[in-house]
Amino acid sequence: MRDTSPRPLPSPHRFPGLRRRGFLAATGAASLGALALAGCGGAGTGPADDAGEGGGPPRKGGRLRAAFAGGGAGETLDPHMANLFVDVARAKALFDKLADYGADLSARPRLAERWEPNRTLDRWRVTLREAVFHDGRPVTAKDVLYSYRRIADPERAFRARASLEPVDLDASRATGERTVEFVLKRPTAEFPNVLAAFGAYIVPEGATGFDRKPVGSGPFRFRSFTPGRSAVFTRHDDYWEGPPHLDEIEFVVANEESARVNALLGGQIEYAHELNPATARAHEDGGRIGIVRLRGSAMQAFCMKTDRPPFDDARVRRAFFLIADREELVDGALSGAGEVGNDLFGKGYEYYADGLPQRAQDLDRARALLKQAGAEDLKVTLDTSAVAAGFTEAASIFRDQAAKAGVTVEVRMGSKDSYWSDVLDRGTLCCYRSGAMPIEAHVSQRLLTDSTTNATRWRHEDFDALYRQAQSTRDKGGRAALYERMQRRLHAEGGFLVWGFADWIIGTARTVKGVETEAPANTLDWARFDTVWLA
Repeated sequence: MRDTSPRPLPSPHRFPGLRRRGFLAATGAASLGALALAGCGGAGTGPADDAGEGGGPPRKGGRLRAAFAGGGAGETLDPHMANLFVDVARAKALFDKLADYGADLSARPRLAERWEPNRTLDRWRVTLREAVFHDGRPVTAKDVLYSYRRIADPERAFRARASLEPVDLDASRATGERTVEFVLKRPTAEFPNVLAAFGAYIVPEGATGFDRKPVGSGPFRFRSFTPGRSAVFTRHDDYWEGPPHLDEIEFVVANEESARVNALLGGQIEYAHELNPATARAHEDGGRIGIVRLRGSAMQAFCMKTDRPPFDDARVRRAFFLIADREELVDGALSGAGEVGNDLFGKGYEYYADGLPQRAQDLDRARALLKQAGAEDLKVTLDTSAVAAGFTEAASIFRDQAAKAGVTVEVRMGSKDSYWSDVLDRGTLCCYRSGAMPIEAHVSQRLLTDSTTNATRWRHEDFDALYRQAQSTRDKGGRAALYERMQRRLHAEGGFLVWGFADWIIGTARTVKGVETEAPANTLDWARFDTVWLA
């Protein structure tokens, strides 16, 4: 077995291929040899021995280096600002939420030991488990209320703000050191989803300056952070769920998939997040690295902004739904590693409207709708980037599909460092994706008038009212009927052209054990490193 005892962390300069400079240009991929440093030993250079290959009992110690695509020099460790997958992976290492989503997208208790509603579902009592922050202070009800009030600040665009909207935080109060009474603005049957909301992390009361020395209650403690390059965390021995197996976790930013793969093959990292399907096929049976497939994890879509021409006309949106050949997109952009979508988020999740007919390409009908809208010679710009697997391929395929309907699509490549912030407000059509979350959470974060990540600019008061009615409906069958009504409308005239659901693919060194294989992206056990060990 290789030595897994603690050792000094290497300087980032030992990894020139992982430096941010090499990943800024959309077409300036790092050379395949940039990361294969001669004489650079370490984990992942070959198959593990018999004990490692079979798993064996978890081993303590060692440092795991995990490479993710990043967000450039503007990255932050503020957990309430987490938007990118690397942000979330770092946040869940340092912090905890009251609840999180299991593999089935149900809310699982975390810092909350239990929750109990009153009879009318407009007050919920949450009891905290005994947990401590990295500086030894206990996690208390005051910390919870401070965290939620910070997230709800109307002057800040925190991701979880829309999810916390049902909570009257002025009326909510601490009823004990470890108990909180949440007072809601209306009855909310699925309040545990609020506790598990994306980005709803608990921080110490009064906490600021998260990039200098953040203090959380998560399984790892802060050691260092260089935005756009690296973050190093060490084991939190007093973690409420037990200390991690690893001594250290280092998050390395490598925007190019080829850079992540070559670093993994060269032994410079042990975990490579988000590999392309073609890469996975090439290495799946080679024995040098392990491939983990999280089936159907990521919604793949084109996002149409419904508040501006040409997509402020529902007929144009319907035409684009009919232009897409979803099977060709899945086969071409995902190399077949996924399944077709039907212009709705959450295929296979609770409340998904699977009774709606599967939409298929119909170019004649698309042309007729465009003619009705006065858009026969339509020209649109499709924003894309190499920021995510399959994006550039999907843009090219859809451009060719649209041409058959008389639509000219100009593909515009964006910066990987700023793509997600750029397309949130700018442009009219872009490539888009999402990890897993309950359908209710998808609606609250992306489809309500005041949602902070409403990329399609879908803003309809009657739709908002249906969502509030669904939240307040105690009967599960009644809620399902309301969510189906909402999805029928989105299927008919929404702004998300959901063409597929991609497998999420992760590469690991053969020495890495404990990576969960049934954890869609964004769920509790995805990118969770406190349960991972090095064999």
